[in-house]
Amino acid sequence: MLFAYTYVPHQLEKMQEFIDYIFFEVWCNAPIGLTFHPNLFVGKPELQDVMSEFGFSAHAAERGKVFYKDVKAIYENFALLSVREIDQLKDFYRGNNDLEKVCANDPVAQLARYVDIATSHPVLSKNLAEFFKDLYSQSLLGLAALKSKIGSIDEHYKAFVAINKTGKCPYCGISRLLSRYNTRREAYDHYLPKAIYPFNSINFKNLLPTCHHCNSSYKGSKDPAYAPKDAAGVVNRRKMFYPFSTEDYRIEIRILLGHSDIENLAPEDIDLSFGPPELAEQIDTWKDVYGIEERYRSELCSEDAKDWLEQVFTAKRLHNETKGVAGRPLEEFLEEVACHATNSPYANANFLKHGFLEACKAVGIFNTAVMVNVA
Repeated sequence: MLFAYTYVPHQLEKMQEFIDYIFFEVWCNAPIGLTFHPNLFVGKPELQDVMSEFGFSAHAAERGKVFYKDVKAIYENFALLSVREIDQLKDFYRGNNDLEKVCANDPVAQLARYVDIATSHPVLSKNLAEFFKDLYSQSLLGLAALKSKIGSIDEHYKAFVAINKTGKCPYCGISRLLSRYNTRREAYDHYLPKAIYPFNSINFKNLLPTCHHCNSSYKGSKDPAYAPKDAAGVVNRRKMFYPFSTEDYRIEIRILLGHSDIENLAPEDIDLSFGPPELAEQIDTWKDVYGIEERYRSELCSEDAKDWLEQVFTAKRLHNETKGVAGRPLEEFLEEVACHATNSPYANANFLKHGFLEACKAVGIFNTAVMVNVA
């Protein structure tokens, strides 16, 4: 992840508060033996209103009725559990929602997947999956009984991009995100995929505006918390970037070209290395999940990269032809690009442009003898 988002508090967090209450105050107390009824939600009046509407109103939407039935079904599953089993599920719930510790691979956070729960509780795991996988959906969140209390995702997005103004996807740094001035918005990616993990599908520390290519073309349902199988067939936990980290960091990208024939430059001719070393594990996860090396190599073979070169050639050509009256010397131009890469790294992909032009310089592409028009 090239840079972290700033977390933006919003009314939508109330939906996670509702789910917290359902889990800890209703489901976990199911063994007491009380009959399932909206009165169980009395400690959260707004949620009690919602459950009364979904469970007993003659005009309740079908999706609301399903929500009520799912909550009830899981309540009945929990009623059969022991204190020890419920304590274990509480640890799972807390772990799956402590995204910062999960990202750090902190053993304090007991991360649990549906498959982990299914080993002991197959029916409960199935019911949890049916509930949580469809929790983040407009068909539910858009119902008047809920929307009046939690607001809308569109409103959240407007507030989010008003604070997070970089305008680029933090996972690739290439794709532009739709802004508050657009009538549409980007999709929210479940960082820990909702197809794999219960309990956090409506937690907005696990829901991140992401460009289409990062979200759908590359990440999909990949699990960032687990590395692919190693040579022995073992799947291990790994560190990943915390999307709302408050620690400053800058990903270092070094580019090396295998030759100076820019017209025939291919992805296999480009070597990429990343730093700093202390973030090596997070960087490896990021590269794996979002196909970063493939995408950056492709970008450096694109027409955009050729345009970066043409800008250099034009500045140098004008400088030479006018004896310094117009254009700029090569070093001055590259210094300006380096300045942009430091001050505005993601505007015009400056973080890649700088490294690419330095790599071109290193293999002699800017020498007069080999300089060509790449337009």
